[in-house]
Amino acid sequence: MIHNSEFFDLVLSGGTVWMPGGAVLTDIGIQGGRIAAFGSLGTRGERVVDLGGLTVLPGVIDSQVHFREPGLEHKEDLETGTRAAVLGGVTAVFEMPNTQPGTVSAEDLADKLFRAVGRTWCDYAFYIGATAGNLQDLAELERIPGCAGVKVFMGSSTGSLLVADDDTLADVLSQGCRRIAVHCEDEERLKERRGIVNGGADVAMHPAWRDEETALLATTRLLKLARKARRLVHVLHVTTAAEMQLLATCRDFATVEVTPQHLTFAGPGDYERLATRLQMNPPIRDAAHREALWQAVSDGVVDVIGSDHAPHTLEEKARPYPDSPSGMTGVQTLVPVMLTHVASGRLSLARFVDLTSAGPARVFGIAGKGRIALGYDADLTIVDLKQRWTISDSWIASRCGWTPFDGFHATGRPVHTVVRGAFAMRDTMVSGIPTGSPIRFCGVPARSSVPVA
Repeated sequence: MIHNSEFFDLVLSGGTVWMPGGAVLTDIGIQGGRIAAFGSLGTRGERVVDLGGLTVLPGVIDSQVHFREPGLEHKEDLETGTRAAVLGGVTAVFEMPNTQPGTVSAEDLADKLFRAVGRTWCDYAFYIGATAGNLQDLAELERIPGCAGVKVFMGSSTGSLLVADDDTLADVLSQGCRRIAVHCEDEERLKERRGIVNGGADVAMHPAWRDEETALLATTRLLKLARKARRLVHVLHVTTAAEMQLLATCRDFATVEVTPQHLTFAGPGDYERLATRLQMNPPIRDAAHREALWQAVSDGVVDVIGSDHAPHTLEEKARPYPDSPSGMTGVQTLVPVMLTHVASGRLSLARFVDLTSAGPARVFGIAGKGRIALGYDADLTIVDLKQRWTISDSWIASRCGWTPFDGFHATGRPVHTVVRGAFAMRDTMVSGIPTGSPIRFCGVPARSSVPVA
């Protein structure tokens, strides 16, 4: 509902605002957590903040993070993870189900929603993990408010959070109607090839073990089954040229994510420099695959940039490969790393906005987010596009306290983060109190009948 009052809770003045039609020099009036007016609003706000010299972008949505709570809080929790998010300019996150226990039931989801109250700095939604044991419940589970949808691990998971065979995957795809997010690595090929890294292999062998064919096999299987089931799917962290060529033929039902890591790093050189800090699944590959990902960004095949924030402690990462865990921090560095690619001319600012706000909103049917427009949530990522600075481990708010981008020379920095009209970060420092709330989705009920833990 648009508020027509002449006075606003907050007026942001003097910034260059990225609206659906492009960049506009305008003030923004915010009332009740939503955008209520544009124009020359002067001092018509209980608070007026001057944004002269800064660029106001739609709030960045990171649709793939692992915040490790419950069960793995020594790596991360909802407070530290969302604190890192807002310090990086991220206003909303989708959190993954591979916690301990996994998020596979209404009770598990209710527990996470309960834990999030009063502890999250940005808005959030939680994925339900598909298993052979919860197939019949998925259609109901995906419609619980606060649920981001269903996540499938075709490989690289443990316990019940693994859907490795086609029969179970087909059954998952037949349950419900929302877009399903999928990690595509072929489990059988991973098992067959594990021997090449046993016995103290170097981490640079990670992309040889989890090779291009491992990813392509799984993605091919998924797309065949999804087309047959007429189900929308979202293929996470795509890493290979062959997958991108295949996905370009399936645009009627498949959407695509890439990560800043896969667009920035390349083997073998970065493995020599960063060792197991660079280890993730699917792996960082060579420069030819990285260039193919950039071509897919340019060609419009890629819909979303997600960080795949997956922290581990440095002590855990220091284990000899392949016993070292895969995963790295990313939610705090997504915006400055990608803005650096904007500054270098590799990416336009318009494409950055599409990949990080409009794209996620479109792909997942997010209500009231993804653009700066009247009536939308006042979620804003406010950046200095010209600031040159160096990312360091000491800047990272994640509990594990490190980033593979330590020493990265960035151009472009998040300065303020506004979540539904409130500053969660101001002048590069966390501001206020945690006020995150569940993300709303089109077609999902406004409230749940599931009891909160």
